[in-house]
Amino acid sequence: MSALRIEFRRSAAAGAALLAVAVGAAALYLAPGRWSEGWMSLTLTIKEYLLLLWPIALAAGAWQGRREHRAKVGELFASTPRSRARRMLPVLVAMGAALALAFLLVVGAGGVRIASTAAYFPPDVVAITLVGAFSLVAAAWLGLGIGRLLPALVTAPVLAVAGVLLVFFTAVMRPDWMGAILSPAYGSSPFYPFQTIDPRVTAVLAIFMGGLALTGVLLLVAQGPRTATAAALPVLLGFGVATALVPRDEASLVAPIDPVARELVCTDDAPKVCVTRVNANVLDALTPLARQGLSALAKMPTAPTQVHEDTRAYLSEDLPARDPAVVTITVRIDEHGGLAHPAAVVPEMVFGLGTGYGNLDCERDGAVERAAAYHLLGREPVSDVGVIPGMIEEDPQLNAEAVALWRDLQKLPAPEAIARVTAVRDAILACQNPTGLLSR
Repeated sequence: MSALRIEFRRSAAAGAALLAVAVGAAALYLAPGRWSEGWMSLTLTIKEYLLLLWPIALAAGAWQGRREHRAKVGELFASTPRSRARRMLPVLVAMGAALALAFLLVVGAGGVRIASTAAYFPPDVVAITLVGAFSLVAAAWLGLGIGRLLPALVTAPVLAVAGVLLVFFTAVMRPDWMGAILSPAYGSSPFYPFQTIDPRVTAVLAIFMGGLALTGVLLLVAQGPRTATAAALPVLLGFGVATALVPRDEASLVAPIDPVARELVCTDDAPKVCVTRVNANVLDALTPLARQGLSALAKMPTAPTQVHEDTRAYLSEDLPARDPAVVTITVRIDEHGGLAHPAAVVPEMVFGLGTGYGNLDCERDGAVERAAAYHLLGREPVSDVGVIPGMIEEDPQLNAEAVALWRDLQKLPAPEAIARVTAVRDAILACQNPTGLLSR
């Protein structure tokens, strides 16, 4: 224990850990909107930042590994009766423990922010986090072995650059199962809030990192060229075992879905409003807005009576069977974990006239649909810029046409105006062009 305390004070362990925590926490808080949706989003984001943390651990290990060469005490230590493996144990523990703790502190730095808003804690978060911490241990131990084998001054910076390239290119390499084995950042790019990582992918990464760590240890304690050559066996064995166990299907490798996170959580009273479990924390804020949208749609006959969050992973995903009683909306989370763009909820609901997903392949008339929607909202059409998230530019003529159609609707008796709006809704459902239905 005394030797271990000395290693923590005098080795690169504390400095490497502080650097990793600073880099990881800074990267997180420069873009909090990327991980504010919940625990899995945070975990995936930190896993992606292993692109920075893993090379830091690798370079820190290499810098520490050349210590005996730098101090010119190798021959002196070799003359003592204590084995090299026993002498290297404190530095291995110090470097590994410091960097593993650094990774957990980065997770904690993000967790403090979302603890009060994240409604769902996926069990996979624990395994992904622990394997992420272990990957930094493996990087540090591999760096120690390489630093001892190649004790040049440039070894550490070269390994840092090589580590960035290795993590990045293995994460995007093909086939995907190869990247799942080799890259600690594989599968971390977030696409939707109910994304996860298959437990088998986490397991094979742990196996490969274990082989990499053992290779680093053997390089560090090797007494001759034969032992140094044999150090390649653990990483090769780990790769072989991981290759035999890694899943090969795309559904398990490319942004798999957590079915529990995608389950709908609904209000107890009617009209029913439902969001995915991962976004359950915004249900209270969303409910009055969604019901306001339903009230506007209720002016048409056979209008929807429920609001559900869109549970598709991609817009290109096969559409589920449409329920005429349900209008589907997109729920967005802001960087504080609350409901983003609340002012857009009602307009987005009504713009589709309650048709839910709609059909992107059908011919549409934006001016007609906008005029019909704003008639239900009871106000004159305005530009979508500043109303709909992501809308930064639009054709001004489109809104001018919508305003003209809306004013014509206002001159009609209320039943006739609603009948024409309903005709537009029915045309959208039937995949027909609604042009002319408001001005017939």
